[in-house]
Amino acid sequence: MTRTTTTPPDAQERGCWQVALLGAPFAVYTYAEPPHLPPQTWVAGLRVLVPVGASARLGVLVARQDAPPPDMPADVRLRALVWPVEARPLLGPDYMALAATLATRQMEPVGRVLENLLPHGLRALRVSFRVFDPRFPARLGASTLAGMADREPETLAELAVLWAEGRMRVCAERRHEKEQEYCFVAQDPPWPVRPAARRQMELLEYLWDAGPVPRPRLREALGPASAQALTRLVAAGLVRIGPAPEFHEADACAPGHGETPGGEAPELTDEQRDALDELTQALARPEGQARLVHGVTGSGKTLLYLRLAERAVEAGRAVLLLAPEVALACALHRAAVAHFPGREVRLYHGYQNPARRERTFTETAAQRGPQVVVGTRSALFLPLRDLGLIVLDEEHDSSFKQEERLPYQAKEVAHFLAARSGGLLVLGSATPDVKTFHAAAQGAVGKVVLPSRVGGRALPPVELVDLRAEPPAEGPFAAVTARALRDTVSCGDQAVILLNRRGYAPVMYCLDCGQTARCAQCDVGLTYHKARERLVCHYCGATEPFPKVCACGSSNWLPLGEGTENLAETLERLVPGAGVLRLDRDSTRRPGRMEEILADFAAGRAQVLVGTQMLSKGHHFPGVTLVAVVEGDMGLNVPDYRAAERMFQLMVQVAGRAGRGDKPGRVLIQTRSPEHYCWRHVRASDYEGFFAQELALRRKYGYPPFTKLALLRMNFPADYEPGAAAVMELARTLPPLGQRQGVLVLGPAPSPLGLLRGRRRFQCLLKAQDWPAVRALYAEARRRLAAHPKIRTALDLDPVSML
Repeated sequence: MTRTTTTPPDAQERGCWQVALLGAPFAVYTYAEPPHLPPQTWVAGLRVLVPVGASARLGVLVARQDAPPPDMPADVRLRALVWPVEARPLLGPDYMALAATLATRQMEPVGRVLENLLPHGLRALRVSFRVFDPRFPARLGASTLAGMADREPETLAELAVLWAEGRMRVCAERRHEKEQEYCFVAQDPPWPVRPAARRQMELLEYLWDAGPVPRPRLREALGPASAQALTRLVAAGLVRIGPAPEFHEADACAPGHGETPGGEAPELTDEQRDALDELTQALARPEGQARLVHGVTGSGKTLLYLRLAERAVEAGRAVLLLAPEVALACALHRAAVAHFPGREVRLYHGYQNPARRERTFTETAAQRGPQVVVGTRSALFLPLRDLGLIVLDEEHDSSFKQEERLPYQAKEVAHFLAARSGGLLVLGSATPDVKTFHAAAQGAVGKVVLPSRVGGRALPPVELVDLRAEPPAEGPFAAVTARALRDTVSCGDQAVILLNRRGYAPVMYCLDCGQTARCAQCDVGLTYHKARERLVCHYCGATEPFPKVCACGSSNWLPLGEGTENLAETLERLVPGAGVLRLDRDSTRRPGRMEEILADFAAGRAQVLVGTQMLSKGHHFPGVTLVAVVEGDMGLNVPDYRAAERMFQLMVQVAGRAGRGDKPGRVLIQTRSPEHYCWRHVRASDYEGFFAQELALRRKYGYPPFTKLALLRMNFPADYEPGAAAVMELARTLPPLGQRQGVLVLGPAPSPLGLLRGRRRFQCLLKAQDWPAVRALYAEARRRLAAHPKIRTALDLDPVSML
């Protein structure tokens, strides 16, 4: 798209630039180079001010053109760029190439892609200019400069002289003091608030769900009356106000991530040394490389990563170490800080406050020479220069895939960056993604194997507890499991208990009418959270107070099933005095609480840690000798071709928490389907056996890696009557069109979660041999639905969730 209006002829002759707007409509407009600044000022990746209508907008220079677009009318001239927002481009060529690739892959404008990748302060129009000359105001805003472009071109020429002399400088708008004050909950529920204090409870619930919130946003969300409630909650110590809290990196994990308790890195084993030599050779090659590090749990992969990072830094190149979750990233950061004394090791993740993320982004862009960054998947989009090594630890984890806003797979982004920079990508896991392992088996990715635990410790034996033969006797535990737990505690050892379901009870059943409590906005049941005394939808976040009156007029509810909150209560009765800690999304909402839980368990202040899959990987607790899985079948029957793979990975990972110290470990998995093929391979910790069986099934039914798979997702308001008819019409016309383009179309059909956040959801499963055919079909589907703006569409390539 071309932005055109009249400008002087001399501006037209200076060449022009495509500019991607960082705000709606996210279009790429064409602007002329202005006469007041030399042509060398303008470089791709530079953020610039441009005129759009009567306002100034922020954009990024994409590509220079010697002439205006050929389809531009002869009587129309381009408007000119206004001013650069930085002296050097914030984004380099590799970054702009990545944005363009993501835009093509997701069929989105480059501006929308950049809007998703850049920290908020770097894509919002919050800049002004400090002028050191008495003829001008001391501070000029973006809108003022934009106005001068049309009315006072001679003034801009004078400012250009000051800019060249360094007497006009960019200064970011400082956030208002109130915007830097965050409100956050200071105490876990239940909260000592009177039932009649409705506004106080509303405020606490809002902060509990939203996390730390700036004061202006809190007032905007809850209204002016929230100020009095906030004052009272602060006085009571239930809410704190201050700078945005962050993870305390120094205390974020247990010891053992690549270092000894005394702080010295241990010697490499022979297996680690051989692996390091092979990876170092790959690191030295000029073209991009990828290697899978397939190491059993406890084989010392973290130490291997750090030694390899040391080699990359010695070669003068940047290093990026990624973990799938914030807690694991903080642990990896702590290990890297210990390994690189005297060198700054940056940490980057989504829970940091906006100012810190912006600072890390700009510092990373400005630094020359080697640097080390640790983070979660979003750290891939830091503008690191000369990237020599990228490590994705626990590469199989689904957290490396983002599905909302701008969908992307971190592994694919990392492959692109390694290829562009001639760096080495290391994918590490004890249970690799089936597609990754298949790529290694085919020779597309090299493979390095660490088959043994450090210190010669054996992998713990895995026992299946058949709940059909040994039904639960004490809470959800079979007698053998309860007995093993008591024995572990009595010996002074620690135990990890996995139940991959949070809350107190997943189902609330009315004994009078037989109905269950359900979310009004989603087609799912509400989960009871006892500490909050609320029913919570785990999909849209809606809550209702409990006790509540059923539609039939009854208040006679029966909680069914068990979540981690309920299980923690059961454990406190089963092993009194042992100390029980809970690690799930609910117990770690309060800032700093996750670190406290992990540190307390690592220090032995509690003997039992119960939680969801958050506790299954990366953590190193030498005192754990027992791992028990309460409901091993929970994820096996979901409508997803990856169900068995995910269950195998989760079980092997959580089993690896046992026996990492001097004492041997034991693993008990309670199941009602012990005959499932997954369990045979879990018991033997036989990844290659599982891989062979899983691959045969995928070949038979046509699933990745033997085909490209995508989901065309559609949703519309539940009360939008034409929506279902439009989708059904698409169901009639899309499959024949897909057949002509080589795409198998299954659907559209209602999604497994057919109603979510008040919107009806449908999806098509698309199978093809290449992505261009899928994108072409998606473009046609979007065109056919264009007459229904209330129908939102999205294309999820290689979906992680089929729900």
